[in-house]
Amino acid sequence: MELSSESGLPIAPVYDQGTLADFNAEVKLGKPGDYPFTRGVHPGMYTKRPWTIRQYAGFSTASDSNKRYHQLIRNGTTGLSVAFDLPTQMGYDSDAPQSHGEVGKVGVAIDSLDDMRTLFDGIPLDQVSTSMTINAPAAVLLLMYQAVAEEQGADPRTLRGTIQNDILKEYIARGTYIYPPRPSLRLVADTFAYCESQLPRWNTISISGYHMAEAGATPVQEIAFTLANAKEYVSAAVKSGLGVDEFAPRLSFFFVARTTLLEEVAKFRAARRMWARIMRDEFGARDPRSQMLRFHTQTAGVQLTAQQKEVNLARVTIQALAAVLGGTQSLHTNSYDEAIALPSEKAARLALRTQQVIAAETDLTKTVDPFAGSYAVESMTDDIEAAAAGLMGRIDDMGGALAAIEQGFQKSEIERSAYQVARQTDEGERVIVGVNRYTADDEEPYEPLRVDPGIEEAQARVLQRIRRDRDSAAVRKHADEVRAAAEGAGNVLPPVRDALRAGATLGEVCDALREVWGVYRPPDVP
Repeated sequence: MELSSESGLPIAPVYDQGTLADFNAEVKLGKPGDYPFTRGVHPGMYTKRPWTIRQYAGFSTASDSNKRYHQLIRNGTTGLSVAFDLPTQMGYDSDAPQSHGEVGKVGVAIDSLDDMRTLFDGIPLDQVSTSMTINAPAAVLLLMYQAVAEEQGADPRTLRGTIQNDILKEYIARGTYIYPPRPSLRLVADTFAYCESQLPRWNTISISGYHMAEAGATPVQEIAFTLANAKEYVSAAVKSGLGVDEFAPRLSFFFVARTTLLEEVAKFRAARRMWARIMRDEFGARDPRSQMLRFHTQTAGVQLTAQQKEVNLARVTIQALAAVLGGTQSLHTNSYDEAIALPSEKAARLALRTQQVIAAETDLTKTVDPFAGSYAVESMTDDIEAAAAGLMGRIDDMGGALAAIEQGFQKSEIERSAYQVARQTDEGERVIVGVNRYTADDEEPYEPLRVDPGIEEAQARVLQRIRRDRDSAAVRKHADEVRAAAEGAGNVLPPVRDALRAGATLGEVCDALREVWGVYRPPDVP
């Protein structure tokens, strides 16, 4: 029986020198830190400094999440990663009718500058790197973060971190969009320009394949659709008047790491090589930093199971190894109980310890690019690159990622792949330990971490106080300025920043933009 990868590409039982007879190592590999960066974006990689160890966290109130951040820092986390609740992700205040029942459930509720101050209380923002998984209202949360950092006495030009800000994948796979695609792209470009002058060390976007992979995309689809989206962002920024080397060094990416370790390593290598060529040959980038694909990785939540949850520790370890062997710049390891509920403190600590064991107790940080020259990995890298380039060519023929999204292409391709995985699992062709093979009847009872439903009322009381105590006339004036900027061609971020500092809430700012730009409705939704 012919063996195949997650992407449906053939896997040979044996790879040898003949497999790579025409392999030009100088062209396809280069040295670590040199174009085309197949072997990594830095010459020394982990021999000089390990990857940034992040733990994605955020739940309930800003105060509760702040306590978890301090616990993670005490346990050795080197970078914070913020999860926001659904109302925040959709640009609604906690007391909006649309927020009912969702406040604080899948992340932390952030309605105002007061919440952002509480979230980072006691955490010096000029000394940590912070990643925020936020998209449609990414600019709003970044401006809140900047304001709090400045209140702490930090110089915005020293702040380090990332906002996801990847709106295109929301239309493909995730759904937390607010505005239609074209004004959303403008907001992304405005953020690039704002950060170039105000927060030059901030990563202005984390172009994500992770969420598409979680929705069912294969490794080939993951990098093809991600790089196609990235090209759309670069084009939008260039059309807005920015020079490619002005903003491209701050672009970053976000990928998944699955348990199929060899294909994942090959995927990361192929993605780096493809992006280097795209930036140099298609966009004329000359700064090597513009050609580097720097990425954060999260282990594959979709592969975790509620059955025999402790087995997820093995899965996460293998996934983390795939990310490290693939040359990630930062990593989040999922907790073993995430398929059931929010991670417990013990589970979050074990996930953190997994990374620390890999960094401190293995020999993976002693040499750069351990897989270089592997017949299997180099051959799989070539195969993935060719398949992904072909898929990107189809998207180019449609007019680019945005046009393809409007035609529903990426979404339908991912749905087709997800259906195939579900069918294979149901029929036993794909083995899931503890689910369709090696099952157990003696599962131990588990008490999940639950969010207090009373936080919705608590957030509403805080919002009432904020609206009562602020200068309402000033807030209305600044909201008008936000609307005027959205109607015009100027950068939207400065008036949004002023509105927030005058006391406007997240929902009020997003509502001002909704009034001008409207709300996106998918073609298949009446």
